[in-house]
Amino acid sequence: MALFTFRNRLSTGELIYLRIAVVDGQGGGIGRHITARLREELPPEVEILALGTNAAATVAMLKAGANEGATGERAVIYNAPRVDAITGSIAVIVADAMLGEMTPAMAAAIAASPARKFLLPINKAGVEVIGVVPEPLPHLIDALARRLKAFYQEAP
Repeated sequence: MALFTFRNRLSTGELIYLRIAVVDGQGGGIGRHITARLREELPPEVEILALGTNAAATVAMLKAGANEGATGERAVIYNAPRVDAITGSIAVIVADAMLGEMTPAMAAAIAASPARKFLLPINKAGVEVIGVVPEPLPHLIDALARRLKAFYQEAP
């Protein structure tokens, strides 16, 4: 799938809509909350792909409303360039984050993906983003959902 093909008509007449990958690890709690909020905020045509570093994270995001799910390093590497947007915590682009679950290859695939990244500035990976005001997680997820909705609406 080419980047930013959503809402454009293919030669078959089929519409392609935005595909968002939600990436999480460990218990999948952050990914679950992101997925649930996106499902509330975005139209049902938007596809949400749950990419978990482990099965528990993937299942949590599927239960929250993701359309599809895939687990592990190969799944992240394969799907990262095949979505229009990637979201999760900033840890998804940090090698060995999430207690080592985010492998260097996974982090590199996400960082190198042509997809637009919408990352939450959560400082569990030892990365501090200067200039970002600390906010509670629910506020960050609300802001993320609003931004992704605007991204969807400004698409060609």
